[in-house]
Amino acid sequence: MGPSPDREPMSRPARRAVQLADWLPDWLGSIRFRLTALYSLLLFALAAFVVAGLYAVLATRLNDERFYRTYQVTRVEQVPGGFQLTPTEVRASYRSVEALANERALSLLRSYSLSALVLLFFASLAIGWLVAGRVLAPIGRITAVAREIQATDLSRRIALRGPPDELKELADTFDAMITRLDEAFAGQQRFIQEASHELRNPLAVMRTNIEVALADPDAEVAELRRVASLVGSSAARMSRLVDDLLVYARLGAPVREVAPVPLAGLVDDAVGEFRAVASERSITLLTDLEEAPTVAGDRLALRQAVSNLLSNALRLAPQGSTIWLAAGCIGHEAWIAVTDEGPGITNEDRPHVFERFWRGDAQAARAEGRSGLGLAIVAQVMADHGGSAAVAPTVAGGTVFTLRLPVAPVGPPEAPI
Repeated sequence: MGPSPDREPMSRPARRAVQLADWLPDWLGSIRFRLTALYSLLLFALAAFVVAGLYAVLATRLNDERFYRTYQVTRVEQVPGGFQLTPTEVRASYRSVEALANERALSLLRSYSLSALVLLFFASLAIGWLVAGRVLAPIGRITAVAREIQATDLSRRIALRGPPDELKELADTFDAMITRLDEAFAGQQRFIQEASHELRNPLAVMRTNIEVALADPDAEVAELRRVASLVGSSAARMSRLVDDLLVYARLGAPVREVAPVPLAGLVDDAVGEFRAVASERSITLLTDLEEAPTVAGDRLALRQAVSNLLSNALRLAPQGSTIWLAAGCIGHEAWIAVTDEGPGITNEDRPHVFERFWRGDAQAARAEGRSGLGLAIVAQVMADHGGSAAVAPTVAGGTVFTLRLPVAPVGPPEAPI
């Protein structure tokens, strides 16, 4: 089988280069070695240029210089009647001992310069290696912290100190990235815990209604259809939670669908879902929905918030008591209230009821299998819809939870663009 037509054969020089690269040790390809080579080359080239320039200038000046000496010479000239002695200055040029000394000095300078350049080359390698290591030290710290960071513990930060240079900016960017990852992982964990908590409610409703229907051998068709409808509604909630889990895995947060939501129908659905649970404990569910407005939001998310409040009230309300659900409007703000005759919440605990994982009596909560996320989910749903959740005591000693939401604007539908 011949070589693939999409792959060009490697030339012989390229193969030799690859073989040489494989033969060389790994440290020769490190960034520290490359910086060392760069620093050494620049320093050596600059020093060689300076030494060569000094030598060339000095050699030129000494070779161009001439050494002269003036002699007093007496010339014999023939004149009429005889000879005459005439003193004359003669300027003679000659090589002196000083010129030979200059040549010797240039020779020694040349030898010393070459020796100094050789020593400077090795010294520049050592200095370049140390300087490169000092420059790359922050990167080593970044690498060490990155190795210590685990997927389950993102609390470590580099926190690099120093001037605002490129390495400081790199470390700060890495810290910011770890912070975003930490927040994303924490959000993902919270969402999974909340979804697991929310899956328990519809499962409990389905199980209770099915058990009630199966316990009655003479159940009418209408009652069975009602139970099937409630089971289907709970299954739809569970499906939405599963869909939110999938969306969260892809995008990092659940998607909310905004549509007009009549609060009267929303509360009626929640009451119908929990009526069988309430009847088991002889708890009466009363509603006052005559002034219930329409809000804009995610129906399933709002239904989830109301169901959490009702489930919480049913858990705490004494047997044979009453739970009131009401909805209304004050100005441009809609409200839903769930009032029970339970033991109430102390003044010290009331500011913490909507915090994540707050469960009041922790020992009792663990025994009942509660996670402390139900009311936190209510607060989150209200925040996503631009509303709020509040808790207050009643005169009789119970508790009233109030959800406040903006009223949906009423007007003619917009014409299509």
